[in-house]
Amino acid sequence: MKKHIALVALIIMITSMVTTPLKAFAYSYGDPTEEKVAEAYSEMVAKLNESPPNYDKASEIFATVEEEIQLHMGDDAVSVIKSALENEDKEEVITNMQKILVLNISRRLENVEDNFEEYDTTRKLVGKADATYKKLSPVVKQKNEEVDSEIKSDFETILNSLGNPGLFGVGEKESDKDQFIESKDKILTALQDQFNMESVEIGHFGKSATDDTNDNGKTEWTDLGQLSNWLPIVLIVIVIAGVVIYTTRMRRRS
Repeated sequence: MKKHIALVALIIMITSMVTTPLKAFAYSYGDPTEEKVAEAYSEMVAKLNESPPNYDKASEIFATVEEEIQLHMGDDAVSVIKSALENEDKEEVITNMQKILVLNISRRLENVEDNFEEYDTTRKLVGKADATYKKLSPVVKQKNEEVDSEIKSDFETILNSLGNPGLFGVGEKESDKDQFIESKDKILTALQDQFNMESVEIGHFGKSATDDTNDNGKTEWTDLGQLSNWLPIVLIVIVIAGVVIYTTRMRRRS
């Protein structure tokens, strides 16, 4: 009897271990002041501005973020950039990378709205969106210095709108979701205008920039079309089968 109880406990423990991490850690936000795609854009521009433009190095840099861009923006975004690099079309590469950054800002801010009560998460997401805008700021400033100043101000307002849970009640500040939404909409509208995009929701590349889903509308961790997501299920089946076989043999012996 004790052995059976131990086996049931083992099943529960293993099931918890192989399923919880998938949902809880499907995406890591890492350093809130750094955005890999934005950093790659900056490095690519530097290589493309060399004389002559270094397309090979720019392609290598793009390869480091290709998977992330494909995941969130879709295949079209990747193919547009790769095609422009192959054709050695500097302006096309830079223009479309800028649009990818705008979509990434939109995606981050929309996720903040969806998870507004989760302070630690939203603060990191806003930090990543702001870090991304810092790479676009010189472009916007060159076009319209006033718009650049307004976007920066709206990012500060957004950060303040998140409030602060404080520590043991000290420094606590109430959040303001309405203020967040107002400033978020102003930022995205300004970026849409500055980069001549039809929409920052649907996106230039025909893929929603506001969620982390694949083409079938399934989140990354629930998409059974990905081989890696079958592993936990297979492990559970193996464990259950092992328990059934073990229990059957014990019954026969007794």
